[in-house]
Amino acid sequence: MDKILKIARREYAETVKTKTFVLGILMAPIIVVAIIFFTGRLSKGKRAPRPPLRLEVTDFSATLADEIEAEVSKHNESHADRQIHFSELKVEDDTADREQAGKARLRDNKSDIYAVADPNLISGNGEIRVYTYKPKASDLDTPSVVRGLLWRTVVNERCRAEQISSDLLDRIRNVQMQTIEVGDVEGRQKVQSESDKVLKMMVPFFFMYLMFMGMIGTGQHMVSSVIEEKGSRVIEVLLSAVSPFELMAGKILGLAGIGLTVVGIWGTAAYGAAQYKGLDIPIPATTLLYFFAYFIPGFLLFTSLLAGVGSVCNTIKETQGLMMPIMLVFILPLMSWFWLAQEPDGLLARVLSFIPPLTPLVMILRISASDDISTIEILLSLVVLALGLFGTMWAASKIFRTGILMYGKRPGVREILRWVHEK
Repeated sequence: MDKILKIARREYAETVKTKTFVLGILMAPIIVVAIIFFTGRLSKGKRAPRPPLRLEVTDFSATLADEIEAEVSKHNESHADRQIHFSELKVEDDTADREQAGKARLRDNKSDIYAVADPNLISGNGEIRVYTYKPKASDLDTPSVVRGLLWRTVVNERCRAEQISSDLLDRIRNVQMQTIEVGDVEGRQKVQSESDKVLKMMVPFFFMYLMFMGMIGTGQHMVSSVIEEKGSRVIEVLLSAVSPFELMAGKILGLAGIGLTVVGIWGTAAYGAAQYKGLDIPIPATTLLYFFAYFIPGFLLFTSLLAGVGSVCNTIKETQGLMMPIMLVFILPLMSWFWLAQEPDGLLARVLSFIPPLTPLVMILRISASDDISTIEILLSLVVLALGLFGTMWAASKIFRTGILMYGKRPGVREILRWVHEK
């Protein structure tokens, strides 16, 4: 055990001292802070002005043109840098030809948006068709602005036709509503905003993503470390003093310490940034305990896999083919996080919770998304994860023992399986 701890301390110290590690561990918090800062600045900033939007309308109902022009004038008064120029397009032909003429003017760049109102729009079930032609990315919101103007115009005209006050209609439709979260004791409650709802969805994803980055980002140092020492023949010197299992276990333990350091710094930075922005994110202490309870064995399992991969390869390029299926397995929870968070007690979430490579990611997502995960299920998942860890470390140590001293051509799958079954 003493040799394993010495190797772990060496692995930790050698990795932490590298410039790439320091830059990598500092860049993530800096990027998070930069994103929050610039997002806040952009949200407070004014939108860039654009040239006046040319809107043409063909009004077959013969009742809307003046109302549309009035609505456009109101818009222009409050949007000095997002003006709309309105004109009515009249063509003395049949209905189809008039509409075709309007679309032709779009193609000829004589207008930016063309709208057509059906004759029975006010009294019947007619519609408004809004045409655009090759809209620019900077103007993708303009059709919705125009649709809003036209919608208000039609509603006001229909109210007039039915002798209904539009102000009365607005008062009828204006229903004030609040969602209030009740606290643990009487008198403690708060009104939930839309941002609170988004935060409640993002907290489970954050815990899963933090665990993913801590495992994947830090664990991959195992491959580079093993291949580097194997290529420089340093591994042979180390094996003269320790056994292959002690060497592998020491490396895994040292990287586990690095992983805990990384997630601790990143998690603290993210929480500090959220507090700075005034975001109230209640995180129970039990969730943090479960995070580390799943992170440590999950990290050990992942790095054990990578220790086996690194031992059978001679270059980083050779590891890419073996790393791909492993990475795809770990990416699966990230791809389905939204559905898992929506149904943390669903069948899919429960099944994935008992597949050892996925157990840490899925369970921390479920625990942070719901308070109803039973303690028995949590304990069973930890037992399954522990069994998967011991099985993975046993197989990886067999592969590591033989592969670490092999050079040249990478062994095939059958040969690797033979190593596992050797006594």
